[in-house]
Amino acid sequence: MKKVTMREIGKQAGVSTVTVSNALGGKPGMSDEVRTRILKIAKDLGYQYPEVNPQKLRNNLDIGILIPEAYFQPNSFYSVLYKKLITRLGVEGHFGLLELLTEKDEKALKVPHLIDTRHVDGLILLGQPSKEYYRMLSGKGTPLVFLDFYDEQGSADAVVSDNTYGCYRLTSHLIKNGHRTIGFVGSVQATSSIMDRYLGYYRAMLLHDLPICREWQIRDRDSRNTLIPLELPENLPTAFVCNCDVVASRLITALRARGLRVPEDVSVTGFDDFTEAAPTDVPLSTFRADTDGMVELAVKAITERCSGSHKPFGRMVVGGQPVYRASEIPLEQQERK
Repeated sequence: MKKVTMREIGKQAGVSTVTVSNALGGKPGMSDEVRTRILKIAKDLGYQYPEVNPQKLRNNLDIGILIPEAYFQPNSFYSVLYKKLITRLGVEGHFGLLELLTEKDEKALKVPHLIDTRHVDGLILLGQPSKEYYRMLSGKGTPLVFLDFYDEQGSADAVVSDNTYGCYRLTSHLIKNGHRTIGFVGSVQATSSIMDRYLGYYRAMLLHDLPICREWQIRDRDSRNTLIPLELPENLPTAFVCNCDVVASRLITALRARGLRVPEDVSVTGFDDFTEAAPTDVPLSTFRADTDGMVELAVKAITERCSGSHKPFGRMVVGGQPVYRASEIPLEQQERK
């Protein structure tokens, strides 16, 4: 006689495997109606009640990956992370399903199709949507992990790069090389990652008693996270710290349009070490994010939550390392016009 699985029960009941496990195990968190329906289906199918092994519940999970549409461009940093997530989930014996979050659905606070139709056991939210949206999502009861952003009230685990320390190291490196006027490129309040990177820049400047000039704080995106033209001030600093490699590349283009050279006239650093975004003729100094480590931790966190882990929600910070290349040089070697 064929052994009945929780997955089969879940399909007939229209719920996830985790919900079936919780119902069969007598755990709280669902209505009596749902629990009764699951128990009846299990009985009708002849389900045998083995001793529950939490490790087994981690196998063959369906994990949704939800990405705000604005982030998911061909060969973008998030498309690379998505591919690594799919690969890692497959290695661990799970299935990854992609859904793009449109601006319209985000504004309407529409529940993702993958959750609404109960097609997934858990969800990884890759990239930061609006605060209203991800807090709504965290209240839906589906195991959830934030990847590349965090929120202390989001009721979800979060996995992020070491953003503050990374930008602190890059800024400190520029200061060590004689730079005293350093700007920052990034809309500081757009995402938690950009804000943390700005705080790393700010900390280094503060420790060395250097001025933070407002006109050298350049916005790179609007409230919808759409990249906007970089508006350079008339008087430029000798160096810029950018919140990511994509923006660093755009800054180099903008500086060249003004007739300035990188690094001979202005030094530039990025963040992520995302080679697809790097300029072809100026190797970019940057902070290399450990994307493999971030993906590994995100998959570990979501599978543990799907297995019924009740530990407190936390933020997991994955280290990286600065990589110094040719886009910045000591101040004494610059030839300012």
